[in-house]
Amino acid sequence: MNKIVVLAQKAGLDGFLLALIGMIGLAYVWPYPGMKTSPVPLNEIATYGVSVVFFFYGLRLSPEKLKAGLTNWRLHAMIHISTFVFFPLIALACRPLFAGSENEMLWLSIFFLTTLPSTVSSAVVMVSIANGNIPAAIFNASISSLLGVFITPLWMGLVLDMASGHFDLMGVVGKLSLQVVLPVGLGLLLNKSWGGFAERNKKNIRYFDQSTILLIVYTSFCESFGEHLFSGFEIKDIVLLGIGMLVLFFLIFLMLRFFSRLLHFSREDEITAVFCGSKKSLIQGAVMSKVLFSGASYAGVMLLPIMLYHALQLIAASVLAQRMARKNSEITEAQ
Repeated sequence: MNKIVVLAQKAGLDGFLLALIGMIGLAYVWPYPGMKTSPVPLNEIATYGVSVVFFFYGLRLSPEKLKAGLTNWRLHAMIHISTFVFFPLIALACRPLFAGSENEMLWLSIFFLTTLPSTVSSAVVMVSIANGNIPAAIFNASISSLLGVFITPLWMGLVLDMASGHFDLMGVVGKLSLQVVLPVGLGLLLNKSWGGFAERNKKNIRYFDQSTILLIVYTSFCESFGEHLFSGFEIKDIVLLGIGMLVLFFLIFLMLRFFSRLLHFSREDEITAVFCGSKKSLIQGAVMSKVLFSGASYAGVMLLPIMLYHALQLIAASVLAQRMARKNSEITEAQ
């Protein structure tokens, strides 16, 4: 048990995960402050908070870090194909399993998860623990977030347009550009002047990031609970969804390992591919949900799979990264 606790702490499964669960509980017992009818504009506050989060992200994103991995195009291509092609195709292949109007929303929320970009911080941390190619991990995780601004709406537009007959793709991309790309670009421009400040205060910035995500999760679930959209969910449904998220993670992980060996990647590049290409970003999921499903009462339902995947991917990836690190040490000692 102590070993599991230590691994969970290394993966970041500490107070933040408990706070996420707490926000869902608070939304359940007191949804009114986060609903559209509330006099307190929590949704607008969260929207501005997102822009500040990505400004600080750009501020810490040194151009030198991005340049470090530009030449390894095969690795980059595999990671982004996994993130933006393999994941959604698997979800599309599983769509017949969710036949019936009552399961359509659940499938849509899973598909939304599969279209999201890779997470940045935890992917780099896992690559570092497993002794992978860290510059390439930083490059790919960073670029993935920017690509997601355009690719995620394209995938969601394809599905939502088929379902409803209309989807304002350009409007969504425009909103995401204002909320994400513009702040990141401004941060990059100011990196030389303020980048050191951002690095020195990265712990406080991380707390701000987490607070913004907690606010988004709270407001999203307030609307869903207020409209009783979870009334059809039972505990067994959540457990089965969690199992499904673990199966999805390991399926992608094993696929990436297979193709990495097929292409004769180095051990370091293989480690980077399997961790960067198998992760999904909760931050981006929260941001995208605010734009794609703005004002929708089912926003909380759409965030449920990514929250489960976020927690489970951290636990699974931490265990795998520790195992790879031990194996790497054994190889080094044998040489």
